[in-house]
Amino acid sequence: MEKIPRSFGTHDGTFHADEVTACALLDLFDLIDASKIKRTRDQALLDRCEFVCDVGGVYSPADKLFDHHQVDYEGPLSSAGMVLLYLRDCGKISDQEYAFYNKSLIMGVDAHDNGLDPMIPGLCSYSNLISNFTPINQESSPETQDSTFMEAFYFARDHLSRLTRRHQYVVACKEIVAKIMEAKKGYLYFDHSIPWMESFFELNGIVHPAKFVIMPSGNHWKLRGIPPSMENSMKVRVPLPVEWAGLLDEDLKRVSGIPGAVFCHKGRFISVWETLDDAMRALDYVLKGQHV
Repeated sequence: MEKIPRSFGTHDGTFHADEVTACALLDLFDLIDASKIKRTRDQALLDRCEFVCDVGGVYSPADKLFDHHQVDYEGPLSSAGMVLLYLRDCGKISDQEYAFYNKSLIMGVDAHDNGLDPMIPGLCSYSNLISNFTPINQESSPETQDSTFMEAFYFARDHLSRLTRRHQYVVACKEIVAKIMEAKKGYLYFDHSIPWMESFFELNGIVHPAKFVIMPSGNHWKLRGIPPSMENSMKVRVPLPVEWAGLLDEDLKRVSGIPGAVFCHKGRFISVWETLDDAMRALDYVLKGQHV
């Protein structure tokens, strides 16, 4: 049977984050058209779709079939993870991009769909957000199910698009981070605000001597402690002085002796100063080992 080019088929009824995200990924990388999304369990209709996800009982990337419900598939992927792997293997994304999408989103979608989500009380995941697009009335019409699927699809596609642009910006700034790291100083100084942490640790920052970062923060400057590793990003190698913790404005100015003091977080990982000179004075104070 002749396939409809750039078409996408998945099951009808209640939808989940995996097939919504698989669909959004294929659209993001310009392999399908949103106008050619078909939700059905009619195999004759599915057979005409170029891509079929989360239905059909077959996992065959060569045939663009991505189901994970059949007994003979014992892997950890949902249809989202299968499609992401397909995008890498067919050259649409690089190994590095595959790792980024997987770690930032898709692994969680796969885990949720396969019942491996830890389900932490109070934590609303991406998969939970997608589930909230399903109709509240469980007896909703097929037309309502389809329209809410499309709402979820556009939400997922926009989220993936924003993730992509943010990642591209991080990658574009990596060369700047690498250049600053070459000095091997006890701190990193950036004359404009950029994402630095991910690139820092990708560039073997775990053994770099820097303990702090100084960079602009709006009209002010921030002095931020560097974590011991990316996995421990909520910790710092050297905390700010305990007597600065939680202080604002005049109180921080008085205790620190620095006239441009603005704020020090109670967690002692970041502080804000009016000028670069103020931030450098704060850095000098800490690096000299006083009250560390």
